[in-house]
Amino acid sequence: MADEIEEKRRYFRVNDTINLLHKVIDKKNVDALSHVSNDVLGNCSLTSALDVLAQEARMLSPRLERRDPEMFEYLKIIDTKINLIAQAISAQSEEFSEHDTRDVSLSATGLAFSNETPIAVGELLELRMLLTSCMAVIVAYANVVQCKDISAESPERPFSICVEYVNLTEDDRELLIKHVVKKQLQQLRDKNEF
Repeated sequence: MADEIEEKRRYFRVNDTINLLHKVIDKKNVDALSHVSNDVLGNCSLTSALDVLAQEARMLSPRLERRDPEMFEYLKIIDTKINLIAQAISAQSEEFSEHDTRDVSLSATGLAFSNETPIAVGELLELRMLLTSCMAVIVAYANVVQCKDISAESPERPFSICVEYVNLTEDDRELLIKHVVKKQLQQLRDKNEF
């Protein structure tokens, strides 16, 4: 038990906003390994992928606008063109939607997120996480280790679900670590600018 706690402390945790889909699956699938899908558009719509990138761009915008206002204006025009093209071809159904954007606490060992309904401790979940730093979807499996009522804080999603990954490959863990570190650095830069 002490080793398990020490292992969890080895990894950073960051509060982030990601696209997250989850579903309860049969325990027979506990042997399935996590995997990364670089086929982002096979896992979510073009609109959702562009929305995620737009969130990333909004965080960089203030610095770029101060550094090079003309370049910033040019990039806004390019962004508008891309959005118009996306609107023209987005007749496909969405797997990820704006509704699936969640504030999470993310680490290389687990995840905490708010949910509309409770999920029993011990249930096995399949998670699909769209990470902006690498524009990849990680499909991971996780055990629910805690379900708390947070309705006083979050009436729309009154349950906090905490999970620990099961059979996460080392490559996927490394991808999560890189994402967490990049988010932490970005949050520190944003904090220092104000």
